[in-house]
This record gives sequence, C-alpha cells and structure tokens, in this order.
Amino acid sequence: MNICRKDPGLPTDSFYEIRAGCTDVQETKFRIKAGKTLSVKRWRASFTPEGSLDIGKCLNRICRGGIHPSIRGEVWEFLLGCYDPKSTYDEREQIRQRRRDQYAQLKESCSRMFPVVGSGKFITARVITANGDPIQDPTVFLGTDLEQLPTPQSQESVDPIPVTVGSREHDKEIIQWKLALHQIGLDVVRTDRTLMFYEKQENLAKLWDVLAVYAWHDKDVGYGQGMSDLCSPMIMLLENEADAFWCFERLMRRVRGNFRCTGNSVGVEAQLDNLANVTKVVYPKLHQHLEHLGGGGYLFAFRMLMVLFRREYSFGDSLVLWEMMWALEYDPELFSLYEGGETQNKYDVYKATGKSRRQYGKYVRAIRRSRARARGEPGAPLPISVFVLASVLKDRSDKLLKEARGLDDVVKILNDISGSMDAQKACTGAMKIHKKYLKRQKRQSIQ
Repeated sequence: MNICRKDPGLPTDSFYEIRAGCTDVQETKFRIKAGKTLSVKRWRASFTPEGSLDIGKCLNRICRGGIHPSIRGEVWEFLLGCYDPKSTYDEREQIRQRRRDQYAQLKESCSRMFPVVGSGKFITARVITANGDPIQDPTVFLGTDLEQLPTPQSQESVDPIPVTVGSREHDKEIIQWKLALHQIGLDVVRTDRTLMFYEKQENLAKLWDVLAVYAWHDKDVGYGQGMSDLCSPMIMLLENEADAFWCFERLMRRVRGNFRCTGNSVGVEAQLDNLANVTKVVYPKLHQHLEHLGGGGYLFAFRMLMVLFRREYSFGDSLVLWEMMWALEYDPELFSLYEGGETQNKYDVYKATGKSRRQYGKYVRAIRRSRARARGEPGAPLPISVFVLASVLKDRSDKLLKEARGLDDVVKILNDISGSMDAQKACTGAMKIHKKYLKRQKRQSIQ
C-alpha cells in the first residue's frame, strides 16, 4: 500500500556550504518546499515577453515559503527597489550598466585616496590618526606595499594623483573615511566566518571594498558596525560587485537611520522607542514588567534591530525572514521614490483595487486601508521589523514575566531563542500585532 508522505523539503542552509570543523553553527528551521517556495518556474512565468513583472503573483508565495536560493539575488533587486516592476528587459539592462559605471567611478575615487581599495586586499589596523597623520605600520596593509600599487587612472583622463603615504591629510571627510577603514576590516574577518564562501581572500576583499565605497558614498552615515552583516548576503548572492553594492545601498536606504549618530545617541534608539510604545499599547503588562526591571528603553533589543535578526537565525533562515518582511512591506513605487521620479503619496487614500492592489505587500495594504479610514492620518509608518520584534517578545512573554528578575535575565531569555525562531511564524505574528496595535490606537484616539 502506498502511503503519501508530506514533502519535508530542503533545509535552506543546504545551499550555503559550511566550513569543515565548525560546530557552533545554528541549525536551520526553514525548508524549501515545492508549491510553497517561490520557484524559478513561477518567477519566470511572472514576466511578460517584454520583461514587465507582475510581482503580485510572487509576493504571497514569498510570504508563505520564501525564495528559492538560485533566484534569490535577482528577486531581492526588485523587492528592495533596484528596478521598477513595469520596466522592460532592455530598460533594466541600461539601468544596470549605468549603475555599474557609477560604481566604477566611486570605487576609483576611493582607490585614488587609498590604493588598497580594489587591490584584492584589505586592512585591519589604523592607517591614520584623528588629526590626519598617517600611521606607518607595516602590518596594516597585510603584505600590500602602497608604493608599488598602480595609481588609478581617471576615466576623465586627468593627471593621476600620486600616492603619498607619508603626507598629512587635511580634508576632514577623507580623514573620517580613512578612520573607518580598519574597523570595516575587523568586522569583515568576523562576518559569516562559518561559511566556505569567505575562506577566499578575494571574497573578503570584495566585502571590504563594497563597505569602504559605501562609507564614502554616504558620508552622512559613513560606516557603522553591523553593516557587514547586512552586506554579506549581497556579496554572496550577486556575482557582480557593482550589483551587490547597489542592492546593499537600497537596503541601507531603509535602515540607514538606525546607524546615524547624533551626540551620544544612535538612530536605532528611535525604533526602540517605537517598540516600547507598541508593547505598551498591545501588551501593557509585559511593558510594565520590563520598565520595572529597568528595561523600559528596550536596549536589550538593540542588536536585533541593527542587524535585522542575523544573530537570532541561521544564515539561510535569516535571509528567508528578510525576504518575507520585504514582501510584506513591498511598494511598487519604491524605484520611482529612490530615483527621484514622481510618485503618489505612498499611503494616500486607499484607491487601488483588484490587480493593482495586489502589487503592494500585505503590510502596506493594511496601512493604506488604515490611512484611508482615518482620512490620511499623519505620521510615518513603522517598519515591520518593529512588529516582528514585538512578536518575538510576545512569544517569550510568559517566560519573561515569570523568570526575569533583572535585565540580565531578559537578555539571557532572548539569547536563548537563537536558532529556534520560525521566520514565517514571526512575520504572521507581526501582522497580527500590527492589526491589534492599529485597533487600540484608534480606540485610544476616540477616547
């Protein structure tokens, strides 16, 4: 007698080879399953012959079962707003080439200031002091002789700038950038070190180059610890370095405020305040308990928001969580917004119907409905990551209320969830909490 057995699926981490001898690797919980995961076939079938994408056909599938690793990189480019879903194959190729040229120019500018950029090497020690004096330490350059590196030639055929290792730097922006380079290197060698991919020097150097160029590209924010965790998957999924850079740059547009430092505060503290407010509204007893323990600022959740739960999940599972969140938050106007084109008010009166409505992620649709009913109630929407974290706290609320007698206990209880979280459950819980939060906010506003 034949017995039908449920397809167990493939572990998502099976596509990312682990170094031999690594015993502290988190076990993957998510499975890639036919009929649930966005497959290559379904993805290809979502395009017209000219190349326009009906992304609404894919969003629900991503939320249910993630993306097959073989197409993950190209799907992410759409989810993060690198391309307009209405664009054609030819239009995207033109955009891709323009961006690659732009990245080459950015990288050349960085290489002219510090020739290790683009050399296939990277640094892990300081190269400059805060007042601009160079640090002459032979261990800094990992075997790289700066004087022997070729001076980059400008694409504009101007006279090359000579490499001067021994002179003082006076430009404050360049000093600030160079001060970050060694920290980038230190973080690069610690990032995803259990993966075989980063056994190769060229891949480590590629990650360092992208982060170094980004720090120069976005001078207001520069480099902050945690960015390497966000950038690493882009390097692995997108073979072309320029494509990886722009995908990372689009992700940073969502989270760069978390890394902005002003005085003694870090931008992510604003999201921690939002988390505290959501918990206070939806789970007042838990919030009161955390406040009593001295955790009302929710700093225990700092890392989760900064690196989007990379440490709480296995490598593959964290990528599934990201793409599920991005699918829920997807807005087809992202590309126009980032490129400076004309867009409708992102959360304007809820007029979209039928097929056009399905082009938006469920989270955005819920916000649009809420704003329409409230006649355009002001205020920027919270990122779904705040509600995902609130969902995590809800799942551990009984343990937190019964066992946490201090902040150390709170940290320990939350650390114990590493490797045991379910990405789909967290996103489903986030949507439920968001709905509950909107209802209670509306009730409080009426009162």
